[in-house]
Amino acid sequence: MKYLLAPTFAAAILAASAAATAQTSGGTDTPKLQCAIGYVTGVGGSEQSVREYLATPSRDQYRYIADNPIHCKVSDEGRASDCTGITNLSREKVSVYDEVDSAIVSVVARVELEHGDIYPVIIAVPRKDVKCQE
Repeated sequence: MKYLLAPTFAAAILAASAAATAQTSGGTDTPKLQCAIGYVTGVGGSEQSVREYLATPSRDQYRYIADNPIHCKVSDEGRASDCTGITNLSREKVSVYDEVDSAIVSVVARVELEHGDIYPVIIAVPRKDVKCQE
């Protein structure tokens, strides 16, 4: 009897562990984007700016974009980094870089910065605004 009790107890613990894992990561997780190239129509910028924009009431979002234009440091080699602010993107072709969390994805996009110059920049965008290339 002792020998039957141990495997049954181990199986019960294993089942409870699997159920707990499924509950914590189950229905609320969004599936990973399954593409490397996509299109973004919406906003993009520094992660902090995108989070603040998403938290802003919809009636004030236009003003948030106008008050926080995107700025990046551009090196002598033409590399943009340390970006702050936010910009509008209209069907901009992007390379999907990484998933920050369930709401935000980082992408490489061509962004107009100082004096009309366009640079490739790693920016955060709302996940809902990214459509994978067919």
